[in-house]
Amino acid sequence: MIATGTSSAPFRLVAATVAGGVLALAGETALAASEPLVDTDMFRSAAVALSGPPTLAAVVVPAAVPVPLEPPIADAQSLVKAVNLERAAEEARRAEAARVAEEARAAEEAHLAEEARRATAELVRTAGGGVQMMTGRITSGYGPRWDAQHKGLDVAAPVGSPIRAPLDGTVIDSGPASGFGLWVRVRHADGTITLYGHIDRTLVEVGQRVSAGQVIAEVGNRGRSTGPHLHFEVIAPGGGNINPTPWLEQRGIAVT
Repeated sequence: MIATGTSSAPFRLVAATVAGGVLALAGETALAASEPLVDTDMFRSAAVALSGPPTLAAVVVPAAVPVPLEPPIADAQSLVKAVNLERAAEEARRAEAARVAEEARAAEEAHLAEEARRATAELVRTAGGGVQMMTGRITSGYGPRWDAQHKGLDVAAPVGSPIRAPLDGTVIDSGPASGFGLWVRVRHADGTITLYGHIDRTLVEVGQRVSAGQVIAEVGNRGRSTGPHLHFEVIAPGGGNINPTPWLEQRGIAVT
């Protein structure tokens, strides 16, 4: 029997202790009977990792930052190829420009030739079949001169002045000639030969057919000459010189 007169504090302590033990025992029993909440191997691995040797220091990798690319550098072969292509293009442009210029020049020459042909045809029509040889001043006629026979007609004019064939014919001489320096001789349909001496330049060749009014030479001062002029002779079909002035007049050709 317990005396009720004593203090209740020791009793309450003993009761609390007993109750606490009972609760702890119940909790362990319930924990043992339930499924584990956490994998024990995880704790075991973590423990080993924490207790193992120190690991290597982590490598810090910086974030990728866009880097501007350098422009590509062409190799020497590519540069040479580019230069050659540019040079070829430039040469092609120059060749095309030269071709166009040549075509324009040829067209202009053809136009001038056609104009000259028309002008010559008009001269032939108005002159009655012949064309005036040149424009100049008669300085000496056919006949005696300086104790000799002057066989032709001298017409003074500046060097380079055009000389035209008075009638159609064929060139039988063209080039150097004794006393005349250079000359041209043309045989006409009736066998008559006309001679053009002291010329500066011939514009025809031997065997070439020439038309009335065609420029065959230029006035000069070559050979035994006292000044720029044309020495013109007419040689009959049977040979021998004849006076050029009446021969020209008979054919309706003006002297100068």
